[in-house]
Amino acid sequence: LLEKMADVSLKEAALIVGVVAVCYWNSLFCGFVFDDVSAILDNKDLHPTTPLRNLFQNDFWGTPMSEERSHKSYRPLTVLTFRLNYLFSELNAVSYHFLNLVFHVVVCIVFLKVCKLFLDSRSSIVACLLFAVHPIHTEAVTGVVGRAELLSSIFFLAAFLSYTKSKGPDNTIVWTPIAVTVFLVAVATLCKEQGITVVGICCVYEVFIAQGYTLPALLDTAVQILRGKGSIPFSMLQTLLKLIVLMFSTLLLVVVRVQVIQSQLPVFTRFDNPAAVSPSPARQLTFNYLLPVNAWLLLNPSELCCDWTMGTIPLVESLLDVRNVATLTFFCFLGSLMVFSLRYPGDSSKTVLMALCLIVLPFIPASNLFFPVGFVVAERVLYVPSMGFCILVAHGWKKLSNKSVLRKISWVCLAAVLFTHALKTLHRNWDWESEYTLFMSALKVNKNNAKLWNNVGHALENEKNFERALQFFIQATQVQPDDIGAHMNVGRTYKNLNKTKEAEESYMIAKSLMPQIIPGKKYAARVAPNHLNVYINLANLIRANESRLEEADQLYRQAISMRPDFKQAYISRGELLLKMNKPLKAKEAYLRALELDRTNADLWYNLAIVYIELKDPTEALKNFNRALELNPTHKLALFNSALLMQESGDARLRPEAKQRLLHYVKEEPQDSNGYFNLGMLAMDDKKDTEAEAWMKKAIRLQPNFRSALFNLALLYSQTGKELMALPVLEDLLRYYPDHTKGLILKGDILMNQKKDIVGAKKCFEKILELDPNNVQGKHNLCVVYFEEKDLIKAEKCLVETLALAPHEEYIQRHLNIVRSKIASLGAVEQSSLPSDGTAATEAKKKSFQNLKEAKSEKTTTQSTVDNKEHSKNKKATEKSSVDKETPKKSTKEIKDIEKKRVAALKRLEEIERILNGE
Repeated sequence: LLEKMADVSLKEAALIVGVVAVCYWNSLFCGFVFDDVSAILDNKDLHPTTPLRNLFQNDFWGTPMSEERSHKSYRPLTVLTFRLNYLFSELNAVSYHFLNLVFHVVVCIVFLKVCKLFLDSRSSIVACLLFAVHPIHTEAVTGVVGRAELLSSIFFLAAFLSYTKSKGPDNTIVWTPIAVTVFLVAVATLCKEQGITVVGICCVYEVFIAQGYTLPALLDTAVQILRGKGSIPFSMLQTLLKLIVLMFSTLLLVVVRVQVIQSQLPVFTRFDNPAAVSPSPARQLTFNYLLPVNAWLLLNPSELCCDWTMGTIPLVESLLDVRNVATLTFFCFLGSLMVFSLRYPGDSSKTVLMALCLIVLPFIPASNLFFPVGFVVAERVLYVPSMGFCILVAHGWKKLSNKSVLRKISWVCLAAVLFTHALKTLHRNWDWESEYTLFMSALKVNKNNAKLWNNVGHALENEKNFERALQFFIQATQVQPDDIGAHMNVGRTYKNLNKTKEAEESYMIAKSLMPQIIPGKKYAARVAPNHLNVYINLANLIRANESRLEEADQLYRQAISMRPDFKQAYISRGELLLKMNKPLKAKEAYLRALELDRTNADLWYNLAIVYIELKDPTEALKNFNRALELNPTHKLALFNSALLMQESGDARLRPEAKQRLLHYVKEEPQDSNGYFNLGMLAMDDKKDTEAEAWMKKAIRLQPNFRSALFNLALLYSQTGKELMALPVLEDLLRYYPDHTKGLILKGDILMNQKKDIVGAKKCFEKILELDPNNVQGKHNLCVVYFEEKDLIKAEKCLVETLALAPHEEYIQRHLNIVRSKIASLGAVEQSSLPSDGTAATEAKKKSFQNLKEAKSEKTTTQSTVDNKEHSKNKKATEKSSVDKETPKKSTKEIKDIEKKRVAALKRLEEIERILNGE
């Protein structure tokens, strides 16, 4: 490439760099907008954890080429550059925009070299400067996904420059440049599909430039040969040989490309390209009219728009439509240029011919000539055709400037064009700053495109401005009443505004617009895959009503019947079946989804949740681990697998559980649940200081964290820091006045440590107000009566407590002591019974289930509407703290409880000796 640039002087290169920098410096301040979201932010192929082979199996947007929803845009080398950006700066938009700017500079420099093949040095600079500043390029340069155009153009031009060196002395063939050309064509095609069109330009160059033929001369030779009056000249045979090699190589590339897309064209809706599904003659008239529309954008780029789909350009449905005049004028002008360039010899005709080739041939893939495309007009596809346009303008300017009368005017006009274009480009870049600015700028140009109204709504929706978003979505339905996606957006926004009735009505309208099933005709080919999400969204809405779960299930099954490969339907149905307490059927749904996509970490995670419901923690952990193999940063899998390890009671799993929780808090530093469970792990390992630190961090993030507050107080009480536990308990009871065990623990500390009998009595009385049958609270209140020397009341209280828990030996023993004391009143100095401190202590961490209180949110990654809505379904794996008792205890925990009971019995024996006067 450097050798090909050798005759571009340093001054010329510096001029180009300076001009591009002046025009595009502000692009560095733009974010990821429009298609960048799908290609960069949502594309897992950029992540270092994704195998490199996936880049060659998926399309530009990260969707497997085998899937019907794939756009079939195969550009692995472009995605590889995105991945390199991600490797060095992750999702810092500046680096992506900077690399685009650099690639545009490279294209301009290589283009200058190409210009010098057909223009003089001054005109080449003019063409290059016009190309560098042309506003039509903002979409390709400032839009990150436009990098496909930039990279493809670099190798496109390099392939052409290589081919120009294939003619040796005496018209011999030099094969090395041809081999390099074929290689560069393949590379250009792997950056973007239009790269293959350079082969056509090489063929035209070979015949009309390198060999110097004109069309009349070729026709005359062909006639002579057909009449048998002559033979094919040797030079022509050599030319044919070179062309055959080029054509064969091109055919091979086309075959490989068809194999890659598995002989399937992408599925586009009539909204993407209305003319493609229109009857004749509207289809042909509209497609032909789009050619002068594109030409006008090159000639007068004053009104630029990021999206020209849907109703932007109304269909040309009649021969009497006045717009056909523009089509006719365009073809007349183009035809006259072609006749001039092919018929007459000379440098001027050669320049015009190569300019026309650069305009026409690279545009063919976007012209709807061979297959429909997913857009009406796209400014970025004019990046290469604009090169031919700039050469034409520079050549015309050269003709004018050579005439003394027009020399000054030509220079003034040139300066004005370059200045205004540069200014327009600089101003246009700011439109790409955010999605809101981009789509609002588009609406100024065109108000008949429902997609633009939808996209402004999405931008506002992302900012949580649902009221304004709703206005734009409703406007989209008015502009295009049959736009299913717009009605879905309205429904989703009503749902976000908690207007479920209106949301359901909007979803029902969208559902009514779906194509009806036609017997014998494949439904999947007649509907955009995203539109089927109307069934998912409607089902997700109505399943909030417990009485409509079966109705929601019917909607999921209807979506599956329409598309048996509809993965999101299986996922959502699995979540519903779990809610309906049908885990086995949910398991079947997830296994079916996994048959469609075994690389989806969310599916393995969801299946793990099912196994938790089926009480199979071993299989659950295996599926969590599988999810983490596919996505090591899967936050929910990290969190819930750590909880599962903690719950198992297996000390060998604790180190791994800790590592996963540490990874989780690194990913979610503001989630107090992560720190709380790290604290519980530390308590399990008797690391009291570490446990205290984690608990405090959880409480700092969430001051009303119920379980963290209680367990921190419990930790203090277990480690001889009862007085430090009191302020923590005060905070707990301020947020949760009915926290029974908090009241028990506080009462115990007040009575045994602070000797505050009145305060303790209030705690125990509060417990009995909340739950008159609470044995611990009632027993401790009996102890308070004893401490107050009201033995009769204490006896009555203990009798009532024993009736509630007749098998509790310590209550019977305390009752015997009180009765003995009553019998020998005054004989022995009264001693005090212990409050049921052991009861509170035994409420200490018994098992994982008793102590952990956490929320896990299960999310799926299937986009539902225009890649803007994501299905989020919460699966509460509540591991409540001491508030939630479970009968299961580990052997170690049972031993701890027994030790506490033995200590309590010894204490009671000591009291008995005192009471009996021993």
